[in-house]
Amino acid sequence: MRVLGIETSCDETGVAIVDTAPWEAGEPAGKGLLGQALYSQIAMHVDYGGVVPELASRDHIKRVIPLINQTLKESNSGLSEIDAIAFTQGPGLAGALLVGASVAKGLALALNKPVLGIHHLEGHLLSPLLADDANIQFPFVALLVSGGHTQLMEVTGVGEYVILGETLDDAAGEAFDKTAKLLGLSYPGGPAVSALAKFGQADGYQFPRPMKHSGDLDFSFAGLKTSVLTQVKKIQTNGTPSASENANVARGFVDAIVEVLVSKSINALKKTGMKTLVVAGGVGANEQLRQALANACEKEGVTVHYPPLHLCTDNGAMIAFAGAMRLKKNPQLASKDWGFDVRPRWPLDQLL
Repeated sequence: MRVLGIETSCDETGVAIVDTAPWEAGEPAGKGLLGQALYSQIAMHVDYGGVVPELASRDHIKRVIPLINQTLKESNSGLSEIDAIAFTQGPGLAGALLVGASVAKGLALALNKPVLGIHHLEGHLLSPLLADDANIQFPFVALLVSGGHTQLMEVTGVGEYVILGETLDDAAGEAFDKTAKLLGLSYPGGPAVSALAKFGQADGYQFPRPMKHSGDLDFSFAGLKTSVLTQVKKIQTNGTPSASENANVARGFVDAIVEVLVSKSINALKKTGMKTLVVAGGVGANEQLRQALANACEKEGVTVHYPPLHLCTDNGAMIAFAGAMRLKKNPQLASKDWGFDVRPRWPLDQLL
């Protein structure tokens, strides 16, 4: 089965083609990725300090068809060789989602091919299986950590997900972006704060570890953001903060958020008795988080897996792969319903 995937949930336009045959034959899943193309809108949104939905939607319209053609060429495929089309149905920005949905449904209608709407977070959750050296077996605990979501999931199979804990307010990625803005760093904030934190002192500023000892697996980062804001304002009363002061704030923030994410992830593994942790989402690319999780998981005797760095952000490969795995498990999911709708708000556990 050859699946074309289209991702347009936010500010990246992603297209990819996945062929299920190689990994059905027992080879690593990554061998099934025949081609992909990605366009990021970061440069367009940077002046606004965040994504402008209307601009995002218009740019998806401009990019998606050329990216499909580029992916077909890279994968040495023709449209007639596509067996099914998968697209991001939600969650995400409504206008952006509608671009991908309309293109996917239009192509499916023209080609008389089945089409399948994919949950954006399911794409992220399954993306580590695309690594060339992936050897991930179900069940496992998944940490989904991005700009819009922070969740711990129990995963027993494709489409079989139970939420163990989630953020009660802000997502970890959002906290990174807001901290970056306070420190005068560019958008997106995650990579900028992480890079600056490397120059900070561990004992420079201590911020709270929200809900670390709550006894459950939920998160909360609003209070941490407020603590950073209070500290930055305090520093600014004495004039423009120095580079070292900003670095110390970044280090204190990163240390706090990483410590909470690692602690909750280890607790989730202990509560479920599982020995495998899968990390997905944009914040999963964070260097400090990866190192801390590696150390903690080694100490506990469990393994941790990540998607390749280029698949941590939104991309078409994860959508094509999730669609392929879904259809492999249940071919009846393939639909020739040409009408389309999107789900800007779509809790992952509603997939069941």
